[in-house]
Amino acid sequence: MFVVRHRKFFFILTGVLLAGSILATIIVPPKLSIEFTGGSLLEVAYEGERPELETVRERISVVDLGEPSVRESGENAITLRTRTLSPEERTTLLSALSVNGAEPVTELRFNSIGPSLGNELAIKALYAILAVTLAIVLYIAFAFRGVSRPVPGWGYGLIAVFMLAIDIIVPTGFYAIYAYFTGAQFDSLFVIALLALLGYCVNDVIVIFDRVREHLRNNVEDKVKESFEVTVGKSIDETMGRSINTGMTVVLALLALVIFGSEATRNFALVMMVGVAAGTFSSITRSAPLLIPIASWLEKKRALKEANEKK
Repeated sequence: MFVVRHRKFFFILTGVLLAGSILATIIVPPKLSIEFTGGSLLEVAYEGERPELETVRERISVVDLGEPSVRESGENAITLRTRTLSPEERTTLLSALSVNGAEPVTELRFNSIGPSLGNELAIKALYAILAVTLAIVLYIAFAFRGVSRPVPGWGYGLIAVFMLAIDIIVPTGFYAIYAYFTGAQFDSLFVIALLALLGYCVNDVIVIFDRVREHLRNNVEDKVKESFEVTVGKSIDETMGRSINTGMTVVLALLALVIFGSEATRNFALVMMVGVAAGTFSSITRSAPLLIPIASWLEKKRALKEANEKK
């Protein structure tokens, strides 16, 4: 019952985290990768010791690349993301990176995406997130269709989606700050991480909601009079251990990927780790407690309607 009794504190804390994440995204928005804006990606490996990134930036300044993204990749490779390169510019860039052959480099990959295709991919990514969100609302509304009082089935679905929105805004704000210091970009792996978080975080929410539904049904069958607040608090207490243990297990696995994993999946694992931690906190302290003020408002609305009908 600790969470329910102190739900106002957790609601305020949620508001602070949400506001901070939104501000971070607005003030220091990460740049979209070439997958969404169009451009070229070049990855090369040095046969000897890899030069410092500042040295690499100085070398490639001979080509007008705008604001390229230069990042380390593996032990001796670097990855460059730039505007779309012509074949001549690509050749010049490779020559600059190898200092005219003094430091031989091996081209590992080169991808080029047009602006129109990048814009299409960005729109499809947004549609994918909206489709998953709608599917979650419909599923929860259907699964809880037998619950009508004090909160109808569709109410559980809307609360779940509202919490899921927070669960992806918080890691997005964190990623914006992380990208500001590291030069990371919004890419397809980031979108995949958000989609995975939507599916993972809703799982904890449904577990607690299902326990609330079970207690409500048992109270009716056993003719037990119990306030909705007590029912919600009891449901949270019974599922808290499971939620924390599951979340910590996943966070530790993702932390191992962040520390020991490859550069290609590090940002994905980092976003997932922050999102899972935020989702576990959300399912325990926000999702179910939010049912209480909504139930109170609906009960007052029903009482007012019944009173008007009697007049």
